[in-house]
Amino acid sequence: MSITPPFGRLITAMVTPFNKDGEIDWAGVEKLAAHLVSTGHDGIVVNGTTGEAPTTSDDEKDQIVSVVKKVVGAKIQVIAGAGNNETSHSVVQAQRAAKAGADGLLVVTPYYNKPPQAGIAAHFRAMADATDLSVMIYDIPGRTGIEIESDTIVALAEHPRIAALKDAKGNVAATSWVIKRSGIPVYSGDDILNLPLLSVGAVGFVS
Repeated sequence: MSITPPFGRLITAMVTPFNKDGEIDWAGVEKLAAHLVSTGHDGIVVNGTTGEAPTTSDDEKDQIVSVVKKVVGAKIQVIAGAGNNETSHSVVQAQRAAKAGADGLLVVTPYYNKPPQAGIAAHFRAMADATDLSVMIYDIPGRTGIEIESDTIVALAEHPRIAALKDAKGNVAATSWVIKRSGIPVYSGDDILNLPLLSVGAVGFVS
């Protein structure tokens, strides 16, 4: 089974440069985005954990999306991290990211609250319904405190805008089963498992 990677194969989780005063270094943001384009990346994730999303305001997140998209244009995709443990605020973040120019959304499992699987599914569907952008759901139980169970992923894959899974669960057998059952494009979100996940059908990396 050949699965098309919806966001390309090599996606970098971009850091957010700050100056010595703790403010965002906007010239640094532009310079880094241009560098990532020039070195052959297919996509950039902004406003993820690597990009200090927990420490930036919604206005700053919007501006990061806008500035990066202005630099990269149509050359590569800009995927905006959008989501926290409150669904209503997450939906607003998704809508703001779309308005700012994002090409897609990376949506993490609601963290700390440990919702049941039905609640996790409802959260992701609300995010996918919030905009016209394609969504990559993000399973990282080591950070969020709860996994997206395999049956839940298979069900979510039926949503027309849930386009991919970023997998950092650390369970290659479970991911292999999900790929075979659903055909959802999977991106490795754990560098040490890049090759094992490729061997069972993953389409690329978010690193």
